[in-house]
Amino acid sequence: MTDQRDRDRKNGDEEISRRDFLRVTGVVIVGAGMGVGLGACGTSDTSEVEHPTVAIPVSEGYLLVDTKKCQGCISCMLACSLVHEGRASLSLARIQIIQSSFEKWPEDLIIEQCRQCVEPACVTACPTGALAADPVHKHVRRVDMERCVGCRNCVRACPYIPSRPIVAPDERYGDENKARKCDLCAYAPYHWDEAGGGPDGKQACVEVCPVGAIAFTKEIPEQEGDAGYLVNLRDRDWAMLGYPTDDGYDQVQG
Repeated sequence: MTDQRDRDRKNGDEEISRRDFLRVTGVVIVGAGMGVGLGACGTSDTSEVEHPTVAIPVSEGYLLVDTKKCQGCISCMLACSLVHEGRASLSLARIQIIQSSFEKWPEDLIIEQCRQCVEPACVTACPTGALAADPVHKHVRRVDMERCVGCRNCVRACPYIPSRPIVAPDERYGDENKARKCDLCAYAPYHWDEAGGGPDGKQACVEVCPVGAIAFTKEIPEQEGDAGYLVNLRDRDWAMLGYPTDDGYDQVQG
């Protein structure tokens, strides 16, 4: 009987040891994987990597759009690239207008803007802390170019198509790949207004839109689905033009 108990105790210890081993090795494997990822990003110095241990602060600014009001003029895209890059470039615009010649209104056009997500996957995925909530501008999610290594982790992590962050060569950094994303014009070196942008300033896309199809709000939109960001910005003047003004979207007064 004693021998059986000893054998049972030994087997139990081995089973616990196996579980402990798997837990430990699992952590080691995850850590090793992060190290490999950092190497692929062009840096092996993990001392500069910040791993968030607290919740990411909520942004105090968001862009809302009305695709039924938008006329597809792409003025917002041009203005975005001008204030951020100093040149007109549709591929570098942080907001994208996507049109289809094979669809009828209103399915022929969509506006894809950064959502400043409450739980931003792009921020969590950044291995160098370059993409973070900026405390200077009400926690808008922005890219620190100095710390960005162009690894594209933010692009892959974004759950939306097209990805809201973009990565492209930057002349200011010797044509190294750098990420860009909407910061509500908080860091727009070519901004026309001395007060600048950000949640407390002026957003180029909002200001330039000739029909008012883009709006700014400090209220957190509904995060599930598109309803929180796709809103009704049409008033009775638009109804006189034949546009629906009561279509199930939340009515937002401009």
